[in-house]
Amino acid sequence: MPKRHFSLKRALAVSALTLMLVLAVAVGAGVAWLRMPLSLPADKVDFVIDEGTSMRGIAHRIREAGIGVPAEALIALARLTGADRRIKAGGYEVVRGESLWTLVKRLSRGDVTQREITFIEGWNFRQIRAALRRHPDIRQTLDDVDDATVAAMIGASTSHPEGLFFPDTYLFAAGSSDIDILRRAYRAQQRELAEIWNQRDPDLPLGSPYEALILGSIIEKETGLEADRRRIAGVFINRLKLGMPLQTDPTVIYGLGENFDGNLRRRDLQTDTPWNTYTRRGLPPTPIANPGRASLLAAVQPEKHKYLYFVSRGDGSSAFSETLEAHNRYVARYQLGRGQGARTTGQAAKDAVQP
Repeated sequence: MPKRHFSLKRALAVSALTLMLVLAVAVGAGVAWLRMPLSLPADKVDFVIDEGTSMRGIAHRIREAGIGVPAEALIALARLTGADRRIKAGGYEVVRGESLWTLVKRLSRGDVTQREITFIEGWNFRQIRAALRRHPDIRQTLDDVDDATVAAMIGASTSHPEGLFFPDTYLFAAGSSDIDILRRAYRAQQRELAEIWNQRDPDLPLGSPYEALILGSIIEKETGLEADRRRIAGVFINRLKLGMPLQTDPTVIYGLGENFDGNLRRRDLQTDTPWNTYTRRGLPPTPIANPGRASLLAAVQPEKHKYLYFVSRGDGSSAFSETLEAHNRYVARYQLGRGQGARTTGQAAKDAVQP
């Protein structure tokens, strides 16, 4: 073989080897760059991707959050790996030490961060709205929206949203809206109510699941003691069957609204509102709180007895009686001299209204 041909072949081999080495170094450098820790302004950075945001919009949102990644590099990598077609809306987080590669994988999995909010049994809708406003990870959309409009937005058939939200802990992605969480709580309460209504006793003086919800809310506010729930429910059912007013303080307090100063007086019992069960017979027009499952079950499966009255003993339990005379003796024993705060149903010895 001529010497120059051998030299050319050798030169081509050396060039090919050099190119391979350069490519290997470039690939290695690229892989190393992808796995380098991102520059963050804090140990943990959250950002939210809204539904329908483009890949370029996502890159812009990530840069806005202070995460140090070139937008074009993020877009190119997402498109190269197909992650741009799989990214889901929601809240995401990046913690110190994580890389661009980790971020792209998280986006492609839709690995949204979870937050939680708890609605407590017995809370009214005003308290629920306050809890939603206080939560730093909830997107606020209802600041100037009245209660009737909120009820319409969640698909309720009533314009009064009280009682429509199941007390529970709800997990959500950071950046979820307040109305989305309310819709979930509303659907949960509807499911619970439908299931419980199907388990109702056959002779209840309740005409609809909504009436069971109203009674359940009263039971929820009257006691937190599991052993007393069905017995208290039985008192109210007996009174409804006899046409007696329910005469339960929590409904009066609810009707007073923000005018209630924490001290229930005789004049309050005599101040007529749609929720005053001393001045009006039957159930109030709406729930007075958001009842939990136990109170809803008690409303449709009350204990069968002849009690018409009960009064708080002051320790969380109640004393029950069949006659007004016996009830007044219990009131004298457990309530008089203690001041306000001991709840009673029926005529208290000092300031109740005759059934």
